[in-house]
Amino acid sequence: MINFLRAVLFHIVYALSAFVFGTFSVTLYYVFPKSRAQIIINRWNFFVVFAAKTICGIKYQIDGELPDNTKRYVVMAKHQSAWETFFLQTLFEPASTILKHELLKIPFFGWGLGRLDPVAIDRANPIQALKQVKQLGTQCVASGRNLIVFPEGTRVEPKTAGKYARSGAEIALATNAEIIPVAHNAGSYWINKEFSKIPGTVSVIIGEPISTEGKTSREVTEEVRAWIEAQQERIES
Repeated sequence: MINFLRAVLFHIVYALSAFVFGTFSVTLYYVFPKSRAQIIINRWNFFVVFAAKTICGIKYQIDGELPDNTKRYVVMAKHQSAWETFFLQTLFEPASTILKHELLKIPFFGWGLGRLDPVAIDRANPIQALKQVKQLGTQCVASGRNLIVFPEGTRVEPKTAGKYARSGAEIALATNAEIIPVAHNAGSYWINKEFSKIPGTVSVIIGEPISTEGKTSREVTEEVRAWIEAQQERIES
């Protein structure tokens, strides 16, 4: 019951904050330069992570070093919940995320999200979506933003693994960017499609940058998959 009441309060705070940030995101670009406006809008991601921690008791601890912030990377991460979509935006700022286009249509939330230059794809058309990911993702990294990729394409349950797509590796190869693999167990606390949240500490493991030099996209993807799944087995056992 306590967790349910916490979740009620969290979702109220979440909705109100989305309304405020979403509304202001429409006007920020007329007041500040684009890069400054994006920094302000991204404070909402920090706020959601903070609210989840203080209201629902979802804390986190990071194992591993953040990479050199003067370089840009393709971040390939496990996808179990909504929590990491907020958290990774705070960790690798400035960053764009590959996501489904429908999210941009959500009032207020989608307005703010759209201002952060996401790589929005139409999953109803897989062939076109693949072209969009490669083209827009390459442009994103080339323009000086990190790119966050969930290679499994959709959320997976804890202790399970989906098929890893090669698009993230192909973008890294095209831009000569290194890949940062990220493992975590957020799905054990922010449970997918569940209203209540479970208090606990999310383990976030950041790997060493993986070079793509002299490798194929298949080889890079397999290297990333092997590292992430090995870490998942360690933190979810």
